Amino acid sequence: MSGVCCIVAYRPKPGKKDDVLALVRGRVPNLRKEGLATDRQPVIMRSRDGTIIEVSEWKSREAIDAAHKNPNVLAMWDKFFAVCDCVPLNTLAETQDMFAGFEPIED
Repeated sequence: MSGVCCIVAYRPKPGKKDDVLALVRGRVPNLRKEGLATDRQPVIMRSRDGTIIEVSEWKSREAIDAAHKNPNVLAMWDKFFAVCDCVPLNTLAETQDMFAGFEPIED
């Protein structure tokens, strides 16, 4: 089994950017507790429109499938959906550039 790198874009709902960032910062640690994410440090960044982008690594495709049945992961996602929408990367203006650049968010 090999890891799977994933890029997700979270567009905060109005007034919820701090809530989204807090959830994103806790996402991989929560997935690690469930045995689903690798030890690779996630990269968190922000687009010009305020969307938060996260690059992280799942342990495997099987881990991704298991997450969809895990009650702790499902509860975490409910919190995400209350404060943001996951959007396709191609909706971010930066992705139209040959070298998409985003503002790094330090932990």
